[in-house]
Amino acid sequence: MIMKNYLKMICCLLLGSPFLVHAQPLTNYLKVAAENNPGVKSTYTEFEAALQRVAQVNALPDPTLSFGYFISPVETRVGPQRAKISLGQMFPWFGTLQAKEDMASLRAEARYQEFINARNQLYRNVKSAYYPLYETQEHIQKQQENLAILRTYKNLALTSFANARGTMVDVIRIDIMLENTETDIHLLEDRLKPLTVGFNNLLNRPDATPIQMTDSLELVAVQQGYRKDSLLVQNPLLLAIDHRIQTASALERVAQKNGLPQFGVALDYVLVDKRTDMDVTDNGKNVFMPMASMSLPIFRGKYKAQVKEAQLIQKALVFKKESITNSLESAFEMTWYQLEKARQLDALYAKQIVKTQQTIDLLYTAYSNSGKDFEELLRLQQQLLKYETARATSRKEFYTALAELDYLTAKSE
Repeated sequence: MIMKNYLKMICCLLLGSPFLVHAQPLTNYLKVAAENNPGVKSTYTEFEAALQRVAQVNALPDPTLSFGYFISPVETRVGPQRAKISLGQMFPWFGTLQAKEDMASLRAEARYQEFINARNQLYRNVKSAYYPLYETQEHIQKQQENLAILRTYKNLALTSFANARGTMVDVIRIDIMLENTETDIHLLEDRLKPLTVGFNNLLNRPDATPIQMTDSLELVAVQQGYRKDSLLVQNPLLLAIDHRIQTASALERVAQKNGLPQFGVALDYVLVDKRTDMDVTDNGKNVFMPMASMSLPIFRGKYKAQVKEAQLIQKALVFKKESITNSLESAFEMTWYQLEKARQLDALYAKQIVKTQQTIDLLYTAYSNSGKDFEELLRLQQQLLKYETARATSRKEFYTALAELDYLTAKSE
């Protein structure tokens, strides 16, 4: 055990990974991503654009102004008409503008929920990109520790061979394992580049921007049925569909009101010249003529089709909501299984690491004294490495599953 502690101290001195620093909290990266990610910016801008639609639909139609000039004056009792100016305004049926405003407001609210979902997806993606970086960092660290231990084993094997307690085969085995370990470290370091680029792209930063990583990641307690009560209540996908159903209902009301008459008022002003052949009462007096009009929506086919369209849209959205609900419930259960699986594997690997380490300590002492069972010592050392790297992977899987649960239940960051 004393020798093992000594080896650990050597490993700590040999390791110089630039990733082993105190981490900037992941929440800060989430904030940077939410502020910079172009996809989230796009969905929020679409929401702002939808808000502008509200001010457009609740306004009256523009009034009409027309001017007419009589090329051949129309003779009247008070004189010839020279020109006519008309100003008119149409008014839709009562409640039509309010129905259109409701429809636009609900559509904007649906857009907002889609923005919330896009933001939550981004949070999930950032976490899912962060934890593989932690996993790779841990694998590099464990491989470097293993490399330092193997080099110490090589010195021990050379000493045993020089003292006729070991064989050159033991030294050759160590050399093979050292070469494999060095290659594995290089491959892991190469893997960091695409992971770093992918993470920085989510934050819309330069590809080579350094990423501060935590040097430890302990599992947290998660209660059974974690946030399941929020699965179908706060999920923005379902809320967006609810608003779209209400939008389609408002569209149906708009279609019904479009099939009702519209009313208009107008005022004509006629310019009249004076008569020169005789003098009459109101000679040359200009004429004011107020008018009223009403549209006659007698072609009912298009209005009935608009109403039917809105009803079918509502029906389709109800089916879509049911489908998404089923998918969310299935995804929650599968993700919960993955989280529990990762937790159980982490506990198993922790036990196996302790037992394997105890066995290695015993074999190390035995080999130092007798030069026997060196091959078994190396096998167990590699088995220990396997458990240590698998434990880092299980923790990555645990937090990736937890990030998915947070997304499915719309957890607020």
